[in-house]
Amino acid sequence: MALSVLDLFSVGIGPSSSHTVGPMRAAKLFADGLKGDGQLAATARVKTELFGSLGATGRGHGSDKAVVLGLQGLEPETVNTFTADDQVAAAALDAELQIGGVHRVDFNWEEDVVLHRRKSLPAHPNGMTFRALDHAGAVLSERSFYSIGGGFVVDGDADAGDRVVADATVLPYPFTTADELLEICRREGMSISDVMLANELTWRSEAELREQLLGLWAVMRECVENGCNAEGILPGGLNVTRRAPSLFRTLTASAATAEAAAATPSPVKAPADPLLAMEWVNLFALAVNEENAAGGRIVTAPTNGAAGIVPAVLHYYVKFVPGADDDGVVRFLLAAAAVGILFKLNASISGAEVGCQGEVGSACSMAAAGLCEVLGGTPAQVENAAEVGIEHNLGLTCDPVGGLVQIPCIERNAIASVKAINAARLALHGDGSHKVSLDKAIKTMRDTGADMKTKYKETSRGGLAVNVIEC
Repeated sequence: MALSVLDLFSVGIGPSSSHTVGPMRAAKLFADGLKGDGQLAATARVKTELFGSLGATGRGHGSDKAVVLGLQGLEPETVNTFTADDQVAAAALDAELQIGGVHRVDFNWEEDVVLHRRKSLPAHPNGMTFRALDHAGAVLSERSFYSIGGGFVVDGDADAGDRVVADATVLPYPFTTADELLEICRREGMSISDVMLANELTWRSEAELREQLLGLWAVMRECVENGCNAEGILPGGLNVTRRAPSLFRTLTASAATAEAAAATPSPVKAPADPLLAMEWVNLFALAVNEENAAGGRIVTAPTNGAAGIVPAVLHYYVKFVPGADDDGVVRFLLAAAAVGILFKLNASISGAEVGCQGEVGSACSMAAAGLCEVLGGTPAQVENAAEVGIEHNLGLTCDPVGGLVQIPCIERNAIASVKAINAARLALHGDGSHKVSLDKAIKTMRDTGADMKTKYKETSRGGLAVNVIEC
């Protein structure tokens, strides 16, 4: 089963890859299917049902809105994030949808998008069913889909064990475990990013890959910039104030003061803040995840709920590591994606399936691996960094207050970003040998997720979601 770095990292819309991006893609697939099967003209109405975690937290995650946008032919990569809510409101007000952007059908917001809080489909917690009806109310077409994490969508005929979209591409260096990846590196004398690059060339040229990866980096940078400049209260009713703009002003002013002091002759110099870099990393992560919570443009890395960690650590690399350049950014993303593939194949990156350990934990592990790679780590050290990153996120629950990707999600990304940097630096002080392998840690995450009660897996029925009073 072949996976690309561009499967793990893709441009999308907040606040959730599995609950917003996935349903939007599924809805568009259904609409495209109606057109392809010649059933669009006879369609008078489309009804959607969301199940499991999608039904439990779909309102807070914008799953219902995403379905409306997807049915109208819009995609997460290109939908206008500034007008998306207005487009949904217009559809509800006008009582009509333009299926695929071309065919008008009647639409009732309350009846045509149903969220089932206590019912699930069999293969995955994030299930949804679409039905197209003719003018007499007869079913023309019915299809189910599963949003399996990171924006990936599989057809309802998928088995419960299907975690990736099928791709039979034959790769020069296939791997499904960290041990296999390390053996390839040892045998071929390659780094982890070298192995990933060689595999990526199966799909596209190196120049094309580089352009697309740097394009993703540009979206990450823009997201941080937007988050640093967008004041106000996040939507959803929790009245969470954006903190990134204030922190950005504080750090910028502090940097200017420090620069002025350094240029002024003085017999006594105030010591530099040894944790200043951590403050900036916190800022980068907060900025991304506040943008995500507001429904802004982000990069799944590997999910929206954990979208701040890889960009924050990449910003740390560019801002604080001497000699950082675009080549390093590309190698960082390749190495991080190699680890993400291991999680996707052998466990899960879906909070609805294994809790937040699958989202923030996976992202922390990926970022640690990417940073260790560009800091000169050996393949064994990179694997060690990735293992440290996930080991200390094992058991992390997904318990969003109010079903919103805000509390504890935003701060959790900041904390995990710092943890990823620490994991990379810790691994570089060793020779790569360690007792717990990355493969064993990933298996432990999968087993822990299977044992975890459903109320702790993105249903907002446990943990902070029930112990924090909504104001």
